[in-house]
Amino acid sequence: HLKRGAEFLCFSFYLQAAAGILCYIGAYVFITYDDYDHFFEDVYTLIPAVIIIAVGTLLFIIGLIGCCATIRESSCGLATFAAILLLVFVTECVVVVLGYIYRAKVEDEVNHSIQKVYNEYNGTNTDAPSRAIDYVQRQLHCCGIHNYSDWRNTRWFKESKNNSVPVSCCQPNISNCSGSLTRPADLYQEGCEALVVKKLKEIMMYVIWAALTFASIQMLGMLCACVVLCRRSHDPAYELLVTTNSYA
Repeated sequence: HLKRGAEFLCFSFYLQAAAGILCYIGAYVFITYDDYDHFFEDVYTLIPAVIIIAVGTLLFIIGLIGCCATIRESSCGLATFAAILLLVFVTECVVVVLGYIYRAKVEDEVNHSIQKVYNEYNGTNTDAPSRAIDYVQRQLHCCGIHNYSDWRNTRWFKESKNNSVPVSCCQPNISNCSGSLTRPADLYQEGCEALVVKKLKEIMMYVIWAALTFASIQMLGMLCACVVLCRRSHDPAYELLVTTNSYA
């Protein structure tokens, strides 16, 4: 009996560790999306990440409840533990569904917004769209929407009149690259639109897989709590951590 109680206590501590991992994943999604927020306008895309952080916080509390309930041998506490785990399990299933829904919408969002962002580019570090574009082009090794020639249609290109693209389009292994279109081999050849869509979809998949993984863990937790409660209800002598010898 003592062994079973100890195992359940270990599982409660494991839930607290899982809470930390979920919060980290949610924060990572927020930080990464912040770098690409100019390329999508639907703020609801971040809902799965918000839920993941909320679930992580709730899991930490659940872990504490599980520890206290196990140590105190509280049937009420264990029942509460199982009920909240069930709620978290349902919530994570909702996260998976929302993740797939918003993952499917990413491409339309980027396609709708990216042309507008490129048209707002003015080449200064103080301008948010300009910083976003330079960051994306350097990080994803891309240039323009579909390729570097898309810059010809932007207001910045027409006003600068120097027949060049931003230096963020330059490949890092090329020295003295000025972004001139007379030397296209110096520039990234792939467009940014497809790569931004791919990156955002990958981030959403992290959320989906995290939710699926920890939903499975929650199911195990519910089974453990139910087993302990059933044993206590059918066996009055059943104790979790404290044996009758301790009262001798």
